[in-house]
Amino acid sequence: MVKIQQISDKAAVGLSLLCVVHCLFLPILLILIPSLSGVFAFNDELFHTWLLYAVVPISSIAMLMGYLHHRSHRVFLIGALGLIMLILTAFWGHELFGEFGEVAFTVLGSSIIAYSHIRNYQLRSQNKRPEPHH
Repeated sequence: MVKIQQISDKAAVGLSLLCVVHCLFLPILLILIPSLSGVFAFNDELFHTWLLYAVVPISSIAMLMGYLHHRSHRVFLIGALGLIMLILTAFWGHELFGEFGEVAFTVLGSSIIAYSHIRNYQLRSQNKRPEPHH
């Protein structure tokens, strides 16, 4: 059980970072070398959908398993906030915030998810519960 939680936290961090790299660096790369747009299917919205389908279940499982161990509401809620941001931005980001806003909110949501998984992993590794904050 511990191994699954560790793997899922690491996978979720990796997927979140992939999302950040995709959102920030792929457009720059495609501007610099436009001929790559035909080679890379990563510019397609289908890639965003696949990434979302991977991030949401893996992150949800890792955060829930971590929460059941360390009981940190803060870490769980931060992860949930990141997931909600990512989901809302994926479906309505372009219409609500425009292209730049969509990228900004996607990067922010992915960064929040990555942070929460790093904290989740750290708390799980400490093998103790954090003191409650009042």
